[in-house]
Amino acid sequence: MNSLRVRLENAGDFDDIIDVRTPLEFADDHMPGAINAPVLSNEERVIVGTMYKQVSPFDASRVGAAMVARNIAAHLDTTFADRPRNWRPLIYCWRGGKRSESMTLIMNMIGWRARQLEGGYKAYRRDVVASLGTLPSTLDYIVLAGHTGSGKTRLLHALADAGAQTLDLEALAVHRGSLLGAMPGVPQPSQKAFDTALIGALRGLDPTRPVFVEAESRRIGLITLPESLMSSLRGATTCVEVRVALDARVDLLMQEYSHLLARPDDFRAQLLRLVPLHGRAVIDQWLTLLDEGRQRELSEVLITRHYDPAYSRSSRKMLLGLPDAIPFPFRPTAQDLGAQAQALLAQCGMGCPPPLVP
Repeated sequence: MNSLRVRLENAGDFDDIIDVRTPLEFADDHMPGAINAPVLSNEERVIVGTMYKQVSPFDASRVGAAMVARNIAAHLDTTFADRPRNWRPLIYCWRGGKRSESMTLIMNMIGWRARQLEGGYKAYRRDVVASLGTLPSTLDYIVLAGHTGSGKTRLLHALADAGAQTLDLEALAVHRGSLLGAMPGVPQPSQKAFDTALIGALRGLDPTRPVFVEAESRRIGLITLPESLMSSLRGATTCVEVRVALDARVDLLMQEYSHLLARPDDFRAQLLRLVPLHGRAVIDQWLTLLDEGRQRELSEVLITRHYDPAYSRSSRKMLLGLPDAIPFPFRPTAQDLGAQAQALLAQCGMGCPPPLVP
């Protein structure tokens, strides 16, 4: 069977990548583009694992083999029924063990040129972690700084549309970054899935061109950014301080938090999380604004008494280049975002790069 094993660096040589782990394992993280064809369901894996500990390894192997055989047969009749004779799949499980070995063996008996990933998902995960430790420092960043409600994300998207190279960490984390930044009805990815998405984004960037990125704290919701990336952002020599009038920031905050304003009970729960920072008396005042429907006043007080002080405390510690930042007045709700992005590119000495071809 050793001749049927391949190393991770050869994963790109195959027609498909097949993840035979359980749906729960797959949902937590998987190799990019992998197809989930579990040889054990979530429940079956628990049954086999319990039997291994409480009955005997032999009985667990016998019962598990029967389950695996039935599941592989089902996949052959459905998922892989239309694959041609010269199909070359790469198959992996948790650590390159019996689950992927079983699928690989049967597929080769059929006549397909299947191979098993040596080390399984664990080998892939080690590569992601190692790459996250080194790759961020190879890129040149232009950091967009500015108070909450400054429209940095809108500016970042406009820069991307104008042909600039960007890294959207909040999109990868599925979170707007602030305490109230959870996306309505959309869960964040697991930490491992975020790491996979981040390393994919970083590998897609051209190290000879600067990368625009928003300034972020170490945590975006439940996601933690790697220290290597944080060090690179903190040490970036070029920063842009996005400046927006208070009224425009309130307008933008009301737009972006409209889902919370429309669901007062959810907003109340979020505000109560701020009690340790501001005290119960202050939060009760803010809850009164919420209960009375004074949404604009609430948005403004959140900006001036919560977000702005937090930005003042942390920004100069986080960004070494902020004292010499390029000031950029921005109108985030205007219709000319593309023209404003081009103006920033010119201010950064980058001219007007051609739009990226999809």
